[in-house]
Amino acid sequence: MGPATNLARQRRGARADSTGRTAEEAAAAALSREGWAVLARRVRTPAGELDLVAEREGVLAFIEVKARPSLSEAAYALGPRQRARLIAAAECWLAENPRQGAAGIRFDVLLVAADGAVRRIADAFRLGDA
Repeated sequence: MGPATNLARQRRGARADSTGRTAEEAAAAALSREGWAVLARRVRTPAGELDLVAEREGVLAFIEVKARPSLSEAAYALGPRQRARLIAAAECWLAENPRQGAAGIRFDVLLVAADGAVRRIADAFRLGDA
């Protein structure tokens, strides 16, 4: 791999990071409008990263944010391996925050399209689905 390849990879990574941060901001704003308190953003755990952790009325939601050109493309962006990683990361977070989620825990996906449209898939998957 030459310097040009490394530079191109770095640019793609920076662009993806910027897109991801913008999508996470849009998702957090949508959650706040719906009455959710965002407890954490971009949480790194030994099992992987959680995009957002939010709570409303005792329900704890681990939220994966997917940004794609359209909502339909975003909807297909979460595969079985990533679901398993999210579950493991959530278990790590819960071990550090055992008093959260008294009214239940769920995994949501927030889809963010290029035009800024946000759509939530509430309770997108369950523990047995991974």
